Amino acid sequence: MLTTRTGGQILVDALQTHGADIAFGVPGESYLAVLDALHDSSIRFIVNRQEGGAAFMAEAYGKLTGRPGICLVTRGPGASNAAIGVHTAQQDSTPMILFVGQVGNDFVEREAFQEIDYRRMFGTLAKWVAQIDRADRIPEYVARAFQVATSGRPGPVVLALPEDMLASSASVPDARPYQPVQASPSPAQVARLRDMLSVARRPLLVLGGAGWDNASCDDMRRFIEANALPTACAFRFQDLLDNRHPQYIGDVGIGINPKLAERIKSADLILAIGPRLGEMTTGGYTLLQAPLPQQKLIHVHASTEELGRVYQADLMINSGMPQIAAALADMMPVDASAWKDTAAQARAELQAWQAEPPIFKGTSEKLNLWQVVQTLKAELPADTLLANGAGNFATWAHRFWPYGGFRTQLAPTSGAMGYGVPAAVAAKIVEQAHGRQRMVLNFAGDGDFMMNGQELATAVQYRAGVLFIVFNNGAFGTIRMHQEREYPARVSGTELRNPDFAALARAYGAYGETVDTTEAFAPALQRAQSHIATSSLPALIELRYDANLITPNATLNTIRQTALQSRRGT
Repeated sequence: MLTTRTGGQILVDALQTHGADIAFGVPGESYLAVLDALHDSSIRFIVNRQEGGAAFMAEAYGKLTGRPGICLVTRGPGASNAAIGVHTAQQDSTPMILFVGQVGNDFVEREAFQEIDYRRMFGTLAKWVAQIDRADRIPEYVARAFQVATSGRPGPVVLALPEDMLASSASVPDARPYQPVQASPSPAQVARLRDMLSVARRPLLVLGGAGWDNASCDDMRRFIEANALPTACAFRFQDLLDNRHPQYIGDVGIGINPKLAERIKSADLILAIGPRLGEMTTGGYTLLQAPLPQQKLIHVHASTEELGRVYQADLMINSGMPQIAAALADMMPVDASAWKDTAAQARAELQAWQAEPPIFKGTSEKLNLWQVVQTLKAELPADTLLANGAGNFATWAHRFWPYGGFRTQLAPTSGAMGYGVPAAVAAKIVEQAHGRQRMVLNFAGDGDFMMNGQELATAVQYRAGVLFIVFNNGAFGTIRMHQEREYPARVSGTELRNPDFAALARAYGAYGETVDTTEAFAPALQRAQSHIATSSLPALIELRYDANLITPNATLNTIRQTALQSRRGT
């Protein structure tokens, strides 16, 4: 016999049916009935300090687990703040469901307090946007939301929840748990892929995209090893193959190793398994010509809409990553004698690319950021999870940090600043929920940190012992770099006056320390690690250095001088 439940209770029961264990959000009066139902549920509600941080945490949860990250926010301003997380989930192909409190149906279409039409607001940002107007249809809508978020190319779903609907009652059965649906490659497609690989002489594999898990990464590794394939990882998907693996040759994204870029251009076959082949992975659509690449191209993606979108590949396969990886792991290997030494040569180029940058040699700079990364590499475990947002500081992670395998990286392909801090906190919360003590490390720029640094309070509240490294150069570094290239010596809008980040961390209840010399970093790191180990509370190390050290490749002074000379025609 069915019991009568409020809409809020039906919603929470539906989330439990589909396996939700953690939800992130900021409370609001528009969904009090949901908060009340959460009180007696098995779902842990993580209270955030701003909806942007909550949405980023839900997105990070989706990346880490492969299950939809759940985010709960109130109407109007709450939904607007959360939009950045929805955009990131869309561009990163991350399963996520955003529940937004909405004005009651009796107030709708009057521009009531904080009213927004969410179908129009999120229509181009999400895979599906809907509003649940009847409590008895909640199980149907929520089941569809989980299904859409996880099937094909994963992505975000937005569901609006009118306040009166949540408070109303209904007698309705729960749905079954969702079952993600993915396409699989046909035997004929796998056979053709093998034929194309067997006649290649300079093949190169590029891994990327969403939908991977540990098993599919292991299957792909077996395929790579059996066929001696030199393998690169797409922008911010560097953890799909352990970077210490002999077949790993670098990442294909912003600031690509020029020698790797040349290898991609000169390859006679590119196997792109998972990535969208968007702007960042193709060097602004220059590594591959559009729409007809000079290289033979095999493109595998979970979405039919992505295949052929920019590039007309020679072979297009619609498949989920576990499905294609399993098929390729079982494929009979080809004769790899023509390229068996390529990976070793490319790895030598990668190691040279990762050596100490010339900008630190023979200079008087007090803080060597390359050495900072070397110290972190030496002191932290190989399975450390590194989260970062967006900015030039991220180069120190992407170029010099070795990602130790699946889900040791959390970073936004959307280029969203402010992502890294909440993502790292979410990662630590998820690790602790599963009884794991893995180290979680965050790289944040000064501008990047200030966009969601308030989630340090969340880290303290839930004893999420993240190690935060703040790169403080007093500037919006990426924009300043472009500014000097385009408008040399005309600094406008890119300088920052920052707080004392170490003191700010201590004010939140975390450990905080400032470092401005290379020699001081290792002892500070030891103290920060000890604090995390003994207290389970976060620790922050602020790195203070001159903005002139803008990238590993060039200083602001050299960028400016080059631009000025170019304008003079010299």
